[in-house]
Amino acid sequence: MRSIWNGAISFGLVSIPIKLVNATESRSISFRQIHTEDGGRIRYRKVCELDDKEVATAEIGKAYEDADGTMIPITDEDLSSLPLPTAKTIEIVAFVPAAEIDPLQMDAAYYLSANGVPAAKPYTLLREALKRSKKVAIAKFALRGRERLGMLRVVDDVIAMHGLLWPDEIRRPEGVAPETEVTIRDAELDLADALMDTLGEVDIESLHDDYRAAVEELIAAKAQGVELEPERAPAAAGGKVIDLMAALESSVKAAKEARGDEAGAEAAEAAQVTELKPRKRATKAAAKKTAAKAAPKETGGKKSTSAAKKTAAAAKSTAKSTTKKAAAKKTPPRKRASA
Repeated sequence: MRSIWNGAISFGLVSIPIKLVNATESRSISFRQIHTEDGGRIRYRKVCELDDKEVATAEIGKAYEDADGTMIPITDEDLSSLPLPTAKTIEIVAFVPAAEIDPLQMDAAYYLSANGVPAAKPYTLLREALKRSKKVAIAKFALRGRERLGMLRVVDDVIAMHGLLWPDEIRRPEGVAPETEVTIRDAELDLADALMDTLGEVDIESLHDDYRAAVEELIAAKAQGVELEPERAPAAAGGKVIDLMAALESSVKAAKEARGDEAGAEAAEAAQVTELKPRKRATKAAAKKTAAKAAPKETGGKKSTSAAKKTAAAAKSTAKSTTKKAAAKKTPPRKRASA
């Protein structure tokens, strides 16, 4: 592997000549920009804003843009004159337990290779010291024109270094956590634990980028003039309010069935928790029933219409009877004619 930096590890008074090698590589598929009309490549040209002319690389310098837009030119000579003790040295400043390093700080990874035969002994000494102490080394180093923070640890028989972000480069997670107070029941935690245990561990080596494989297949088909049938993507499930207990139970069962654990799946069925209906819903249903009983029947229905007719007829009959009685009382009896 090609080295990207040569220098030394400063370990107290011990100096270990090393070469820095990239430990990772990107396998992402990159694309070029083209003119869709004729397929020609689209390229970027560096143009000066003042004279609107393309500028050669040799004529391009660097500057810092001030808050008011003023450009402050900075030359390579200006930067090289600054004190940078770690320009060619990885300076170890402390040894700490690995648990003290927040994974949020981790950046690019490198392998440190002993540079030459004389470096083999001190290199091995540092490696074995790190192994036995079960600690990692915190170091400062300079790369690509700036000083950086690093963490040295042992990977197999090699010393690896992870670039670290400076503490002030890590943003605080303010306003990210849910603000609503939520109560988690023991039954929900038990099911979550059961799901974690069922999913278990995974061989990292068995994982691969499915999307990248699909893109490669698409490119190969396009190159041969074959059009692939588009696959319908699964519908997104975001934004739905789910029954957490039911989802956990189903997840445990599905995970166990996927692993062929029939006995575990039966146990999951037997251990299912019966969900209690929310009180709010029961109260609403009861309220509806009570309101239905208390409210008068609508006049638009057949039953209520016939009932209204019967009531009206009864009222008319009663009214007639009352009227006759009243008239009888008011009219005096007729006198019989004398013989």
